[in-house]
Amino acid sequence: MGIFGFGSGKPQGEKAEAERESGKQAPAQPLSEQSLRELEERVVQELRTVYDPEIPVNIYELGLVYKVNVSPTGEVLVRMTLTSPMCPVAGSLPLEVEYKVLSISGVTSVRVELVWDPPWNPDMMTEAARLQLGMF
Repeated sequence: MGIFGFGSGKPQGEKAEAERESGKQAPAQPLSEQSLRELEERVVQELRTVYDPEIPVNIYELGLVYKVNVSPTGEVLVRMTLTSPMCPVAGSLPLEVEYKVLSISGVTSVRVELVWDPPWNPDMMTEAARLQLGMF
């Protein structure tokens, strides 16, 4: 389980109900190397749809995602941080990440670990993010 209890790997609420009803389970066979890479790419694509509401750049381009690991059985670990420990979305952003990644076909569980080391700084942003924010 991640810091603050995020990332139980067990969806909650309406999503959990839909998961139980659909019987989502681990794949019968481990994913091939190619399927594993494709699933990881889909996870990253989905992370690019998550935004800190105060910054008009997605969390992946901001450099808030430190690690994405996909196991051959479809289990996903997302290690991420926030711009500061006092970030107003600390309670909701990791849950949004978990929900969105769990919605991807082939993902069997998600664990989001919220970490503070190394601390985030603007140098972690991609060049595209710096350009979008006018930081040269």
